[in-house]
Amino acid sequence: MGEDLGVRLGRRTVLAGLAFDWSGPGIVAVTGPNGAGKTTLLKVIAALLRPGRGAVRWEDGGRALAGRDARARIGFAAPELGLWEDLSGLENLAFLARARGRAWGAGDGQRWLERVGLQGRGDERVQAYSSGMKQRLKLACALAGGPRLVLLDEPGSNLDAEGRGMTEALVGEAARETLVVVATNDATEAGWGTSCLELGGVAGR
Repeated sequence: MGEDLGVRLGRRTVLAGLAFDWSGPGIVAVTGPNGAGKTTLLKVIAALLRPGRGAVRWEDGGRALAGRDARARIGFAAPELGLWEDLSGLENLAFLARARGRAWGAGDGQRWLERVGLQGRGDERVQAYSSGMKQRLKLACALAGGPRLVLLDEPGSNLDAEGRGMTEALVGEAARETLVVVATNDATEAGWGTSCLELGGVAGR
């Protein structure tokens, strides 16, 4: 739940007086023009950026969570969030899953790489991946380990048609058990949402 959120970056007001009350499972689409604050909002929800005013409250099973506990339950993928380039794809997955406190076996990483179309590439360093491969790995990192909230910023970026179809399938599957928030300018991705928040405009469905 967000209450009267306001964020200023430098001299610019990015978000002002924003309120929402979301619960899962399901998909929320966050839309709006470039610069409307979609990425900023996801960072605030992920407890990576503190708002200048207002607050975000996280709950899991009816229990209120502090920011640190919330972060351990959140999967986040965004174009500007990097991977550990000197680690392999498998090592990136294992590190993030364990950082959430999830049990992680040798086969878990291989299964997730297969799901995002990176089978056979898990032992390669991420610095050798193409931009599309890195995006696939980011999606796996966000979804693996059973997060209670999934935040995806422009999830189809750098992906081909097959990759976008794979992303839609994975998002739909995750949304059967948890809340997925998708920030996007893409009409197809926005259409995944069962509800929508439009920034820089009026609240949608």
